[in-house]
Amino acid sequence: MDASIAQNLQSVRSRVDAAARRAGRDPAAIRLIAVSKTFSADAVRAASSAGQVDFGENKVQEGLQKIGDTADIKIRWHLIGHLQSNKAKKAATAFHCIHSIDSIELLRKIDAAAAEAGIAPEILVQVDLAREATKFGAAADDARRIVDTTQSLRAARMTGLMLIPPWNEDQEQTRPWFIRLRELREAWVSEGVAAASLAQLSMGMSHDFEAAIEEGATMVRIGTAIFGKRTYPTTV
Repeated sequence: MDASIAQNLQSVRSRVDAAARRAGRDPAAIRLIAVSKTFSADAVRAASSAGQVDFGENKVQEGLQKIGDTADIKIRWHLIGHLQSNKAKKAATAFHCIHSIDSIELLRKIDAAAAEAGIAPEILVQVDLAREATKFGAAADDARRIVDTTQSLRAARMTGLMLIPPWNEDQEQTRPWFIRLRELREAWVSEGVAAASLAQLSMGMSHDFEAAIEEGATMVRIGTAIFGKRTYPTTV
C-alpha cells in the first residue's frame, strides 16, 4: 500500500505541476488535499511518509478518529463535507480548515467555538452555483451575505470559497463551473470584499482537478487518484 500511494502521489503532483504551468501559474500556489475518507489511518500515514501534509475528511466523526490515530505526525486536516450545526464545536476545534460553511448560523457557531478554544481555523464558504437538490452549499446571494458576515468574526479566518459542481467525467463539462466561481470571487473583490478573505478557491477532484487548476483553483481535493477506488459498506 505504501508504495502505490507514494507512486500515485508523485503522479498527481506531476499533473498538478503541469496544469499550473499551462495556466502560467506557480505550482507552489496549489495546495493538494488528499481526501482520505473511508481509508484507514495507515493509508494516511503512508501518504504522510511520501510528503503529503494536507488531508481531507467528509464526516466529522470519521475525521476525529483519524486525527486521534495520527496525532503523532505533523499533518493538517480539512473538513470538506457537509457540517451539521450540532457538530460545529467539535469541527472547529479539530480541523485546520473547514470548507463547507453554508449558513450564517453555522459560521457563528464555528467562530464562537474557535474563540472559546483560543484557536483560529480557516473557513471557506461553500457556494452552490448549480442549485442541485442533492448538494449542499449556499446560493450565490446567500453566500455573499455569509462572506459579509465574516467581517465580524472573532477567531475563525475567512480565506475563500469552495465549489462542488455537477458530476461529469468530462472535465470540460465542469470547467464552466470553475470559471463561474472564479468570476464570482473577482466580482466580489471588485465590490470591496477584502481579497485576502477570498484568496482560496477550493475546487477540483480526481476527475477534473486539472481544469480546476487551469481556471484558478488554489486547493484541489483528491482522493481516488491517490488512495484508489473506494469501497462502501453495503446495506441490506
